[in-house]
Amino acid sequence: MKLFTPYAQRSLTLRNRIVIAPMCQYSATDGIPDDWHLVHLGSRAVGGAGLVIAEATAVSPEGRISPGDVGLWSEAHQAAWQPITRFIKAHGAVAGVQLAHAGRKASAQRPWEGGGPLAADAGAWQTVAPSAVPFDKHWHVPQALDTQSIATIVADFRAAAERALAAGFELIELHGAHGYLLHQFLSPLSNQRTDEYGGSFENRTRLVREVITAVREVWPEHLPLWLRISATDWSEGGWDIEQSVQLAHMVKPMGVDLIDVSSGGLVPHVKIPVSPGYQVPFAARLRHDAGIATGAVGLITESTHAARIIDEGAADVVLIARESLRDPYFPRRAAQELGVAITAPVQYQRAW
Repeated sequence: MKLFTPYAQRSLTLRNRIVIAPMCQYSATDGIPDDWHLVHLGSRAVGGAGLVIAEATAVSPEGRISPGDVGLWSEAHQAAWQPITRFIKAHGAVAGVQLAHAGRKASAQRPWEGGGPLAADAGAWQTVAPSAVPFDKHWHVPQALDTQSIATIVADFRAAAERALAAGFELIELHGAHGYLLHQFLSPLSNQRTDEYGGSFENRTRLVREVITAVREVWPEHLPLWLRISATDWSEGGWDIEQSVQLAHMVKPMGVDLIDVSSGGLVPHVKIPVSPGYQVPFAARLRHDAGIATGAVGLITESTHAARIIDEGAADVVLIARESLRDPYFPRRAAQELGVAITAPVQYQRAW
């Protein structure tokens, strides 16, 4: 059983192959993480995961999904993350962060406030995208980015990566999935440009490649860089698994160490065949066809299922999201169910 074996990438070694996926908490003020984020992320480290990835962390204020999103666009944000990464590492997990820009899906309400586009009197801001195509009816019409603005966004990712290192993170995941900005450039459904950033596969992947290059220039060679993608838009004429395999071939020699394979999020009202592990075949396909490490995510809620994904070679790690919200100690429960002994914090050992 490989689920609880160490997993090494570059100079890092995860104590096991269970990863806490980035999950937005929508609970920051001006992008600053606080005690909620410390307890939320810290409890998952105490819970036994090998890697804890902080939620989608905006590289600029306008890149936030909602006003409650965390960020890494200033030294104040960098400083606020430091006690959180310190606690995660003190309890045996690797601290990772997902760097993101929401593009046309920015300026939105928190989910418990409705999740729709912010109204002007609620603090809405101008959103941006590859093309002036809104996410859905009644959503903000984004401003199409010019090449100078694209260069600024690339620089924002680079600067955020530098701050991530100073904040104590040891792994970066770039968010190229779920309909956010990098994904918007990848998909023909949202990218209707006719310049060097639109049209052909080469052009639509240009921004992703530029961001990877910029981040790798400042992110140390000895630390891993991951990329999350949506393997398919689940919509005819959109991004699909064949293009995902092509992209994986492209980015591996650029310094991407693992593809975190999700799906959907670009366009609303699509039919997705949701069931336990429904995205695992995409991770397996990329791992096999592109020869790159992959992470599997999506309704993985049972210890035996997680173990089987790794044992069968469908992925190198499994990412746990909603099940971790239900049970921050899922890795400890999984180990017990699978008959594996893992060490508890000394403060908890009298319970074992």
